Amino acid sequence: MKVQDIDINETSRLDIDIMEIPSSCVIVICDGKAKIRELPPHGEYKIVTHQGKVKRMRKEEGEEF
Repeated sequence: MKVQDIDINETSRLDIDIMEIPSSCVIVICDGKAKIRELPPHGEYKIVTHQGKVKRMRKEEGEEF
């Protein structure tokens, strides 16, 4: 799953239907924008910030040996 934007309605509320999102995911909110990303089955997911703002979201996947 790629990063998806989530709409924040006009009352600044975040409405999410939990039946529509992956069972294991992360939601990141910064500067009035929200994004959702499915977590990998094995690996790391890094959220890089700069001056208090989200700069990038990066994943590193792996598999059991």
